[in-house]
Amino acid sequence: MTFKVVVVGRPNVGKSTLFNRLVGKRAAIVHPTPGVTRDRREGRARLGPLRFTIVDTAGLEEADPDSLVGRMQAQTRRALEGADAILLVIDAQAGLTPLDRHFAQAMRKLPTPVILIANKAESKAAISGVAEAHALGLGDPIAVSAEHGQGLGALYDALAPLVEAAEPGAGEQDGAEAEAALALAIVGRPNVGKSTLVNRLLGEERVLTGPEPGVTRDAVTAPWSWRGRPVRLVDTAGLRRRARVVEDLERLGVAEARRALDLAHVVALVVDATMAFDRQDLVIAGAVAEEGRALVIVVNKWDLVEDRRGALAAMRHALEHGMPDVRGVPVVTLSALTGRGVDRLMPAVFAAYDVWNRRVPTGRLNRWLADVLAENPPPIVAGRRIKLRYAVQAKTRPPTFALFGNRPDALPDSYRRYLVNRLRSTFDLPGVPIRLIMRRGENPYASSNIRSD
Repeated sequence: MTFKVVVVGRPNVGKSTLFNRLVGKRAAIVHPTPGVTRDRREGRARLGPLRFTIVDTAGLEEADPDSLVGRMQAQTRRALEGADAILLVIDAQAGLTPLDRHFAQAMRKLPTPVILIANKAESKAAISGVAEAHALGLGDPIAVSAEHGQGLGALYDALAPLVEAAEPGAGEQDGAEAEAALALAIVGRPNVGKSTLVNRLLGEERVLTGPEPGVTRDAVTAPWSWRGRPVRLVDTAGLRRRARVVEDLERLGVAEARRALDLAHVVALVVDATMAFDRQDLVIAGAVAEEGRALVIVVNKWDLVEDRRGALAAMRHALEHGMPDVRGVPVVTLSALTGRGVDRLMPAVFAAYDVWNRRVPTGRLNRWLADVLAENPPPIVAGRRIKLRYAVQAKTRPPTFALFGNRPDALPDSYRRYLVNRLRSTFDLPGVPIRLIMRRGENPYASSNIRSD
């Protein structure tokens, strides 16, 4: 069991800054604009010897339950339901506000221990605000500066007894399990149904959804398990064409999405079945391939398509001509809203993951090379023949092969593509990037038998 600490407070008191400080990296977007954080975001926190899960939440505000802010508050309430401890953060420089008093009263009614954090306490201007915080009836406030890392020792002193009183092992993170989990990033253009798909997979309203464009800002990670196999689902902000991204907050969200893509094992590119396969979809898919990630195309809102055969044929044609270097990308049609077809997604994801990790024995690889050279030898360049002597798989993730020969730099790109396509078809490597590295060298197996495995 993991000890869970939830950070709450009104907008712009420094909750996300404190979250980033405790997880040891800039995991949540921080910006002067109120209401930047919308979804609850979890991270693995370290505070001295303590290890616990920390949850960043949207700023506490009064709002209509059906509005975007109201839906944000519902996410915060869900986070509080699973909390082992609560950090209520106020702005010590601004002093107490009616909202602080209102929500402090609500926190006092909860059975969960509440620790009052007076943030932004690095200056003399905060002294009166720290003193004033005693009026909230939550005990002595802990004066901290999340931005500068001050006051964390006092926070440790307050949290340590709660962690130690929890069940054995509650203060420890299962880092090995987190490392072994398949990282699945859900990416795509805005409003294609990424967050709806994440909620459908998890079976709960874990991330915000709605008709408003750009609801998701942060890259939200959700630990999950599919048929006993650990998965880290990452919902991301919509990726528009670079020229259309003009606001700072959207730029930060796009940067978070691209960082999630960089760290993913498999990327599910969600497209809208009711819209033509856009050039931006190909740009995103190309970025996935360039990063060397396994790719699955998810065609969402399939229930709204009338000519399904034609739509699927157009999709495959666009992929084949727009991404000729990554042939065989799996395409899964589904409706995240109704759940129809969603059960086909994870088998396709794990199949792509297995291909991404596939290793070809050296013996088989060199027999393949001999057959390919006999069937179609490299062309003569500048009057000299290119000799490819042997091959070896340098690594997986993605499958990367090194070919050794006498003139590696002279091999034409067309012949490289031919070799990649033959590798893909012979060793069943659909839908993943294949790296081909050319090296100058002699055959190290010339004086010994190549393994026959």
